[in-house]
Amino acid sequence: MLSRWQAGARHSLRSFSSSAPSCAGIVSNIGNKPIVYPPSVTLAPSQTAISVKGPLGETSVPLMPFMKLTETAPNTLSVSVEDAKQRKQRAMWGLTRTLIQNAITGMTEGFTTPVYLVGVGYRAALEDDPRGKGEGRSGKRLNMKLGFSHPVFVSIPEHIKAEVPLPTKIVLSCTDKHQLGLFAAQIRTWRPPEPYKGKGIIVGSEIIRMKTVKKK
Repeated sequence: MLSRWQAGARHSLRSFSSSAPSCAGIVSNIGNKPIVYPPSVTLAPSQTAISVKGPLGETSVPLMPFMKLTETAPNTLSVSVEDAKQRKQRAMWGLTRTLIQNAITGMTEGFTTPVYLVGVGYRAALEDDPRGKGEGRSGKRLNMKLGFSHPVFVSIPEHIKAEVPLPTKIVLSCTDKHQLGLFAAQIRTWRPPEPYKGKGIIVGSEIIRMKTVKKK
């Protein structure tokens, strides 16, 4: 049985916290970083969105009413919020800054993701789509052999550029990082990597945790 002094000491240890109060000096580590963009990029903010125009095209990023954009220096944009104490504003602070940075990168350099086909007999080829262009199709498709009794055809969207430098490697390019990831995930669903032999479709620098077979 604990004495009164021991119970009080345990209570004081339990209630003690070394973290600073949540209302003091709230700063988003990601959102607080300034965005430096090249002179070839033009930013046009409005009340609901910010338009990003660059050598590869034009896009826009939606903005919440509490977001604040300030040009602190030439070709330098600062992102902030009205009240960092509110949880929603803190969450959107870093997210909005990341979306704007990705939009600038996409309009200047673009994004590229390799897709690897790992497995015996796995092959991919780029060919013309018999259906042609239309309904979001670019007129090209991937013809993949993934161990099934039939080939797998995946139409390439019009906003995605695909190359097949090697039979087991597909290179996808796009100005939108989100759309690029969605299409790469769509290809991956046909043969997700399995953890025993490592066979399947691997996207980018994905690491597969291998498992050992239990022997009786």
